[in-house]
Amino acid sequence: MIDRKALRIDAAAMELALAKRGKAAIADDSSWKKSLSLDEEQRQLKTESENLQAERNRVSKLIGQKKSNGEDASEELKSMAEVAKHAKALDLKAKEAEAAFQLALLETPNIPHSSVPEGMDESANQEIRLWGNPRQDEVPAHWDIGENLGILDFDAGTKLAGSRFSVLRGAGARLERALMQFMLDKHADVHGYEEVWVPAIANRKTMTGTGQLPKFEDDLYRLEGEDAFLIPTAEVPVTNLYQDMILENHQLPIKHCAYTPCFRREAGSAGRDTRGMIRQHQFDKVELVQLVAPHLALTALDELLSHAIAILESLELPYRLVNLCAGDLGFSAEKTFDLEVWLPSQKTYREISSCSSFAQFQGRRAGIRYRDENNKVQTVATINGSGLAIGRTLVALLENQWQEDGSVNIPEALQPYMGGLSRISPAKGI
Repeated sequence: MIDRKALRIDAAAMELALAKRGKAAIADDSSWKKSLSLDEEQRQLKTESENLQAERNRVSKLIGQKKSNGEDASEELKSMAEVAKHAKALDLKAKEAEAAFQLALLETPNIPHSSVPEGMDESANQEIRLWGNPRQDEVPAHWDIGENLGILDFDAGTKLAGSRFSVLRGAGARLERALMQFMLDKHADVHGYEEVWVPAIANRKTMTGTGQLPKFEDDLYRLEGEDAFLIPTAEVPVTNLYQDMILENHQLPIKHCAYTPCFRREAGSAGRDTRGMIRQHQFDKVELVQLVAPHLALTALDELLSHAIAILESLELPYRLVNLCAGDLGFSAEKTFDLEVWLPSQKTYREISSCSSFAQFQGRRAGIRYRDENNKVQTVATINGSGLAIGRTLVALLENQWQEDGSVNIPEALQPYMGGLSRISPAKGI
């Protein structure tokens, strides 16, 4: 949620920054314009309420004077009844305006950081660097590799659940589990995150706290008969562990890693990546979350990004690092770096991790605060990113480590998690 006080102090500067996201963010029918209009209405209501209170005080004083003098105060009492009736109606109107204002704020995206590149879409994203040597030979798509090895079964996934689901068998299932454990061990034992295991279901308040609701409800799986949802990422429950809490300064930074299954309807991706494991309704992910003091947000983002990068490099996967432009930022982010892994079959890089600073946007929504060194209560800043998306990592391994005989090599760092297995071969399947 954007800062309400900042909106009132310098709405023009905020609108100028928000405009970097595109015209839709500041259009006449946008949540931003609604919030400005409702803020002005609230100012007027406050002035009206103050005038009404002054009138109540004046009439009350006059009634007291007349009664003490033994004079008739019936007209003043009648006037006071009208004022009370008007005050009740005004109070109701003010509550309705506040509710509408809060909803408008909840639907208004975060303000991009000043360091974010300008641009309207992904074509304006800035490539920062490349790592590794992307193979340029002809490599089969991961679905062909996996099916030939007997470790990927898309027909079974469709039979069991429908399109955009899959079943992993044998070495494929073990590879998924090995990647999860490798990532968690690296982040917990080397990078200093506390591992947490959280529910895969979240209620509406929790979903609202990190920005999934109310704007993106159509992308979520809602439980029938309950106001609860399957989580789209561990970011949701992990960040909200501290919902409505006031932390002490010495507790920061807080760093958590978590594995969860993730669920997304992919409502806006019809026709995109319909084959394979790139875009599925259910997928596994290891998430990194940090809660920090606001002035340390971008420093923490750089640190978290380095931890996601360490996984890619340990697995010997070529990648590129991209700084997203304002028009390509997610709803809640102030600044985002994407890590894109090389997929030889597509001869292109595909996103495998998105690492973002949200400044105090999520902290305000979730009510997460802390006492600073001056004992002043402030809202925390939140940082998170994938460390990594496990399914896409598996896809990248299959393609980048594919051999001409149809086998797939296992990176050295992952072999201990595969029982010492160094290669998955077609003949054995494991």
